[in-house]
Amino acid sequence: MGKKIIIGSGILSVLAFFGSQFLESHHSPLTDFTRIICFPFFTLVFLLALFLTRIRQISPKPLVRKIFRGMRVVAFLGVGWFLIAVFFPRSYGSVPVQERAGTRYWNLSTGSRIAYTLIPGKGARKPYPIIYLQGGPGGTIEDGLIQLMRPISEEGYDVYLYDQIGSGRSDRLVNVRDYTADRHKRDLEAIVKEIGAQKVILIGQSWGAILAALFAADDPRLVAGMILTGPGPIQPLRPSLASVEAPDSLHLREPYYSNAQGYKLASNIRTRAMEWVATTFGIRLASDQEADDFEGYLNVLVNRSTVSDTSRIGHGRAGASAGFYVRVMTVLSFNRLADPRPKLRGSSVPVLVMKGQYDNQKWGFTREYLELFPRHELVVFPGAGHCIFCEQREKYLLVIKDYCAKL
Repeated sequence: MGKKIIIGSGILSVLAFFGSQFLESHHSPLTDFTRIICFPFFTLVFLLALFLTRIRQISPKPLVRKIFRGMRVVAFLGVGWFLIAVFFPRSYGSVPVQERAGTRYWNLSTGSRIAYTLIPGKGARKPYPIIYLQGGPGGTIEDGLIQLMRPISEEGYDVYLYDQIGSGRSDRLVNVRDYTADRHKRDLEAIVKEIGAQKVILIGQSWGAILAALFAADDPRLVAGMILTGPGPIQPLRPSLASVEAPDSLHLREPYYSNAQGYKLASNIRTRAMEWVATTFGIRLASDQEADDFEGYLNVLVNRSTVSDTSRIGHGRAGASAGFYVRVMTVLSFNRLADPRPKLRGSSVPVLVMKGQYDNQKWGFTREYLELFPRHELVVFPGAGHCIFCEQREKYLLVIKDYCAKL
């Protein structure tokens, strides 16, 4: 009986492993079930049967007994390698976060300590300040982004850029389960209160657009306008929108490189375990320093999907300022959000949607913003990707300036 269990569970374990690879390549919803449930279960049964079954009960033949003894040795070494691979800390070569001159901090009523940069408006001051919402979740404000937004401040706008909780120079939370989309929205509400403006203009990049929409659903009276660049899908997700075809007149194209390719290339067994342990048990398998080190390395690879021409992405060392735990836990929280769509439908908030021709976000997700916000404008940037300013900086700034002037 033991021999049959060993052989049967071993075969099923191998099938589950290769089956998960096949399902992943076909983007099947059964991938996680096969990889996280079936493969570990059959592997555990195999190992228990292999080590608990007495060799003499397996077969009277010396050769068969030798084979099974050899299997025990290989399995023992495999388990040892697995434990080292999962639990031994790693380094990814990202540059540690450095203090930056001019960085200020908000101690918000939510309990978040948020690092931010204020670029004061020049000349005749405009009544509504701009708050830049970075992508991610877990993206951070880099020096280049601050320099990018300076021309906007020269139009008279105070421009605020902040590291969302769990990223950059902002604090990390003790409990990773506190990283939620709702927490980000409440932080933004507290920031607007700290600024003290009657209304604000929100510029949301990717995930930042999702956050802007959540804020506008609950606090429309505080929003003078929104500029959404490469907006991510409104959450909770409606998967069917991914298959909506874009009008031929927009000439949209898929980027050469995908997010999935970047994740697959960067990830290893430890980082997958880090994500699984955090999302399943709310526990850090790795320190924030190691996790953010990996996140910086990951972003270098994933960022290839944000442009139409990958030669336009810099190849310097990554910065360990993006937040790993804030990303995985915030994404996990999306399905727990109250649907903002009923509040957004027919909203009076004016919205500019900016989309690169090679944006990695599906058209159906972009179209939903246009359907929910009647006062919308859409600008498509030929020859640009998800990161529009990476390839068309001057036009990006010009479109934003012209739109803000109308608000």
